[in-house]
Amino acid sequence: MLQIQLLRENPQQVIERLKIKNFDAAGIVAEIIELDNGNRTLKKQIDDNLMAQNQGAKKIGQLFKENKRDEAEAIKAEMAALKEEEREKRARLQEQEQLLQGKMVLLPNIPNQAVKPGKGAEDNEIIFTHGDASDFGFEAMPHWDIVKKYDIIDFELGTKITGAGFPVYKGKGARLQRALIDFFLDEATAAGFVEIQPPYMVNEDSAYGTGQLPDKEGQMYHCQTDNFYLIPTAEVPVTNIYRDVILKESDFPLKNCAYSACFRREAGSYGKDVRGLNRLHQFDKIEIVTIEHPDRSYQTLEEMAQHAKNLLVKLGLPFRVLRLCGGDISFTSALTYDLEVYSKAQKKWLEVSSVSNFESYQANRLKLRFKDEETGKTRLAHTLNGSALALPRVLAALLENNQTEKGIVIPEVLRPYTRFDIID
Repeated sequence: MLQIQLLRENPQQVIERLKIKNFDAAGIVAEIIELDNGNRTLKKQIDDNLMAQNQGAKKIGQLFKENKRDEAEAIKAEMAALKEEEREKRARLQEQEQLLQGKMVLLPNIPNQAVKPGKGAEDNEIIFTHGDASDFGFEAMPHWDIVKKYDIIDFELGTKITGAGFPVYKGKGARLQRALIDFFLDEATAAGFVEIQPPYMVNEDSAYGTGQLPDKEGQMYHCQTDNFYLIPTAEVPVTNIYRDVILKESDFPLKNCAYSACFRREAGSYGKDVRGLNRLHQFDKIEIVTIEHPDRSYQTLEEMAQHAKNLLVKLGLPFRVLRLCGGDISFTSALTYDLEVYSKAQKKWLEVSSVSNFESYQANRLKLRFKDEETGKTRLAHTLNGSALALPRVLAALLENNQTEKGIVIPEVLRPYTRFDIID
């Protein structure tokens, strides 16, 4: 959530920057400032009312001392009216503050200056490529045929048990999945990220804190009886560890990683691009989260992106890095890099990671602050997260790109985890 002071001091700048995200903020910004002005007026009236009550109380005491009971009683009646007026104004202020909050959460985060205008994914900037992204010289099998041939993932069985988008991993497929999880976690730990095992459901405050609520696209699974939400990513519970916390500058950076299952409704996703492992309702992912000092958050963003890139290099997968344009960047992000691997069977790029800096947008919702040692004042921290990595499309690319006449060759870096060299 943006800070109200920014909107008051630089409303036109906010409006212009949000145009990069193809978001017309003019009307909402005007409403927010009007509501805030009204709230400030109400607060001033309440303060004046309290001052008058304090002065009246002193005067009543003095009149009683002087045995001027009738005058004291008259002022007491005036004070009772002031107290009732104060109660009404406080109720109105609470109502207006809720309205203001409802408007504030409608504004997306301001994009970083490096974010370029654009309508969608087709306008993203390719800033780095690695590996051989040429196709095979033969007709390669897509992963949905490979897994059936070797009986390692069963999509139909998942549909029977739950529904489409909930695959069942079997035998070497399950072991390869577990190998990737362990490999990614070990690499994150070696890079200084402290492992967390979080809950897979969060309450409303947690979902609000990281910006999943209000759920504008209806993508979260909601357990209505208990009002819990199934997590779309481990970012949500891990970042909420620091909700309502005041840190010391010496605490930075706070680095966590977590494995979790992730749950997304993926409403509106249809067609060939969602086939097989390309888009699931339940999938596994390793998330890295950093809480950082504002002065260092963009350096940290580069380091987190590099960590994800290193994983793909070690797996031997061709990949590219994109800087997302305004039309493709998320509602809450200030700057995002997407990492995509190339599928030689599907002959297309598959997203496997997003690494984002949210600056103070999430921290403002979370009330995540730190004490500035120089000024002694509290400031909002910066939050960052990234996939390192999401498993389904990594697994799809590994199966498709490593297929041979003898079977699927396992990358050397994974063999200590799988304890087999080939799926045959």
